Amino acid sequence: MLNPFFLQGSKGEQGLVQDLVNEQLRMYGIECHYIPRKLVTSRTIMKEVTESRFDQAFPLEAYLMNIDGYAGQGDILTKFGVRVTDEATFVISKERFEEAVAPFLEQQEDDYELSNRPKEGDLIFFPLGKRMFEIKFVEHERPFYQLQKNYVYQLQCELFEYEDEVIDTNINVIDKVVQTEGYIARLILSGVGSDATANTTLNFGAVQQIFLQNDGYGYVAAPTVSISTSPGVDATAVAIMTSRSGIGTAKSIDRILLINPGSGYIGIPTVTVPGAGIATAGITSLGSVGIVTITSGGSGYTTTPNVAITTAPSGGTDATAEAVMVGGTIRSVRISNAGAGYTVAPTITIGAATTIGNGDYVFNETVQVSSSSAETARVKVWDAGSRTLDVSMLTAMQFQVGEKIKGLESGAEYVILSVDYDTPNDYPNSQYKADQYNDNADFETEADAILDFSEGNPFGTF
Repeated sequence: MLNPFFLQGSKGEQGLVQDLVNEQLRMYGIECHYIPRKLVTSRTIMKEVTESRFDQAFPLEAYLMNIDGYAGQGDILTKFGVRVTDEATFVISKERFEEAVAPFLEQQEDDYELSNRPKEGDLIFFPLGKRMFEIKFVEHERPFYQLQKNYVYQLQCELFEYEDEVIDTNINVIDKVVQTEGYIARLILSGVGSDATANTTLNFGAVQQIFLQNDGYGYVAAPTVSISTSPGVDATAVAIMTSRSGIGTAKSIDRILLINPGSGYIGIPTVTVPGAGIATAGITSLGSVGIVTITSGGSGYTTTPNVAITTAPSGGTDATAEAVMVGGTIRSVRISNAGAGYTVAPTITIGAATTIGNGDYVFNETVQVSSSSAETARVKVWDAGSRTLDVSMLTAMQFQVGEKIKGLESGAEYVILSVDYDTPNDYPNSQYKADQYNDNADFETEADAILDFSEGNPFGTF
């Protein structure tokens, strides 16, 4: 039997040991942040967490047990890329956790399971390397019941592998760790634009339209379209290419558009297209639309606007044209039909540019497009100067140019000008990039060539 004259661990003795432990941690430890995992969505049967969030961070002193650097296997080169397997062991005070962290978690126990002790899946932010570690195992029996009580938690951690969890602690140094991580798309947005304007002249004996008789095939670039000379002004045209009849990268001619219908032709000019393409021209002795001059290219266009030309007088032919857009600005107007019967130069009207563009997106807020698909994403980085929006956690990779994208928290709203899903130079640590180690896309392509997963049973008979 135990000696009845000794307590074998009184509250006073236990409190003294706990105070000594706390003092040592404050002297030799490192101020880390304990970040509990909030369960947003979980499956009801297997209790599998499908969505989690980290939005609270508690400063907590911790002692780093590693003395020779991180444990684990270090940096491993695998067929899927470089995988960092650093491990670390942290020791925290049991009393300090119960004072600083546990009361908050107990108030929201529906969001935080097992709130009275550190739990596996929570994060430790290690400030010296600006790294995030995930708790894999909590050892609460080391040292082993000194004076019949345990005083510390020993947390065995691995480097956190980000999987598009929401990390928004309002601590800048922590939140920036994941700003460039994950499945990121870059959207270039358009601000409030200005309308483009253009005018034209009236020509007689001009080329009215060029008819494509044979679109050819095997073109690797747009051929030069030559039109025979005129006593007046020579007509010029450009070929618009398509892959409609091509094989591989080879292309065919889709249509030929007039840049300048010319003037002074008294006979049908000869249209020459190198290669297999064949085209003929039609002219008119009546008034046709001449070359179109852009007086203002405008800005902020997200889609090619319509070009309207004044209706021709009775008995004439209405002219038609289309705009050529570069970087949100109208660079030129190409004529598809110069028309006929005009007695005065017609008026050219170019569709209006976008009028949407205001506000600033905030980090981690949900943005949503205005289309019927209602795609959503989370804001990573917003650069107001260049109107560049980096987003992650996309519900689908189907953002379309011309869609409006609105921040549900900030109310900021712009129109998408361009979409880039591959930004390796901007995000060297991103999981979605084209680097020399990431072969996921190649694997998928090779696998699709072997098995047709569009079938219900790819291993059976077709």
